[in-house]
Amino acid sequence: MSSELRFLVLDGYAKAGRKDLAKGGASTAGQLYERMLQSCVKGAKIDIIYPADPGSALPTGAGIANYDGIAWTGSSLTVYHDTPEVTQQINFAQAAFQAGVPSFGSCWAAQIAVAAAGGNCAAHPKGREMFLARKISLTPEGRSHPLYRDKKSVFDAWISHDDEITHLPPGAVVLSSNDFTSVQSVSVTHENGVFWALQYHPEYDVHEMARLIYCRKQKLIDKGLFADMDTAQSFVDMLGTLHQDTKRKDLAFQLGIDEDVIDENIRHAEVRNWIEQLVIPTANASK
Repeated sequence: MSSELRFLVLDGYAKAGRKDLAKGGASTAGQLYERMLQSCVKGAKIDIIYPADPGSALPTGAGIANYDGIAWTGSSLTVYHDTPEVTQQINFAQAAFQAGVPSFGSCWAAQIAVAAAGGNCAAHPKGREMFLARKISLTPEGRSHPLYRDKKSVFDAWISHDDEITHLPPGAVVLSSNDFTSVQSVSVTHENGVFWALQYHPEYDVHEMARLIYCRKQKLIDKGLFADMDTAQSFVDMLGTLHQDTKRKDLAFQLGIDEDVIDENIRHAEVRNWIEQLVIPTANASK
């Protein structure tokens, strides 16, 4: 892939959320996306901004159009709450649609894409989907969609969310779902732009999921996903050991993990497809 591509990464976390991740030994969401994009496009130019920070200067108009692709990370914010941290990001997504720059992202990104185009999101009635999204299945539209070129029709993926998309806007197509969440990925065509977004997280690896669970231990206990701190820490430690040696079949078996999330080549397929099938053609057409 071309190393001349320029990407803008929006780290959707507020400053307090980023500090919480760093304190627990986790990378920030922006760092995760920067690494993933660099692994897909060696030498790509990547700028990271923090739109939830007060006074954050976001590009507009021609400034947005200077980028070949816009990538959105996850966030600990809630898209249906009317706060400046949220509305500023929705407004930027609308501006990116108008500018015609292709967008892609995880979790928060799917909710932002839908909200910016006129859809709705709400708290998930089943609570938190955490660790692995099991048996994500491509819809008929997803099986023929370029986002899922060379991807299996059913797969697992890293996940962490409490909210879900409830109402799709015009121009939105559901590409995958599972028993827990009806919209696991979506393509939104709006104004002049296209936004391909996943509810799950291809940017995580075993280590980063371990650190995220560590940061969320008390919340996960409160939601009944762990019995107590010792149980939660044991789970984190098991993941950490697997990260050190991903060929440990015994640990992968006990955790129910397979190549869908261990193999980076499989995990990043959607990101590569976004770049190859949408970003590069759009960038070439604008030259």
